[in-house]
Amino acid sequence: MENNLIMSSSPHIHTNSTTQRIMLDVIIALLPAAVAGGLLFGIYSTIVLASAVISAVLAEWIFEKLLKKRNTTGDLSAVVTGLLLGLNMPPRIPIWMVCVGSAFAIVIVKQMFGGLGKNFVNPALAARCFMLIAWTGAMTSFQTPFDAVTTATPLAIMKSGAEGTMPTLMQCLVGMKAGTIGETSAIALIIGFIYLLARRVVSIKIPLAYIASFAALTFLFGKDAFDAQYLAYQLLTGGLLLGAFFMATDYTTTPTTHLGMIIFGIGCGVLTFLIRRFGGYPEGVSFSILLMNLAAPLIERYTVPKSFGNRGGARK
Repeated sequence: MENNLIMSSSPHIHTNSTTQRIMLDVIIALLPAAVAGGLLFGIYSTIVLASAVISAVLAEWIFEKLLKKRNTTGDLSAVVTGLLLGLNMPPRIPIWMVCVGSAFAIVIVKQMFGGLGKNFVNPALAARCFMLIAWTGAMTSFQTPFDAVTTATPLAIMKSGAEGTMPTLMQCLVGMKAGTIGETSAIALIIGFIYLLARRVVSIKIPLAYIASFAALTFLFGKDAFDAQYLAYQLLTGGLLLGAFFMATDYTTTPTTHLGMIIFGIGCGVLTFLIRRFGGYPEGVSFSILLMNLAAPLIERYTVPKSFGNRGGARK
């Protein structure tokens, strides 16, 4: 009896996941936050989100058309970038600024470095920081839901005593507070993250390490140390949940090893705490994740498991 062994080249493990399917899952997971933002801040915030997505897709299509590259808009990665950027925008920001931000994210941060999978930082976060520097006034002007009265965010009130009324913790959960379009409703963000976990699109390691390290440092060394209510406000306000769930988990800009993910998450948590506690800016999520994106290759290098029989440690 013949028993032939057929050998083939790798990969030997296959999955039904595709880039398009993964991006579609992320879009679905972001929809609760997008819908909540539209309901809380009105039709203009929905226009902001739509403008961010459309301009991101157009920027990718035009860039690839001009350079005669293969069109990749069908993988939905530009849609995800635009949606994430839009959710990080103030509800009343001028539309032209949003379009410039989307173009910056796609052309400068993503395509200039080779396209999807080759960018070294998160495009949406890089664009947000660029916009924060270029148009500080517009990017830090926030309104309360429904009545659209300009006010300080809860983080700004807690940090510097800015004028404004602190929402209750229940209002923070629902989204009845000033902030960016996508960060206000904690419940919507949690629902989206649960969907990603159920679909096995992301691992819980980075978000858990991020939030746990930030919570521990805030509780022990925060402005109001050992105050559970202060800690709850720090967790439920600002962009912590949006960043931890949807941007710190980006495949391209984070480590792939188990230990590397934990180190990356802890680094994000430590930096966010330091910026919020000692920096001049009340928020620190975007800058923290971007800085850790830069450290991700080094973390990856020194957390790769040793090959069988290799005593040389990390790869040279």
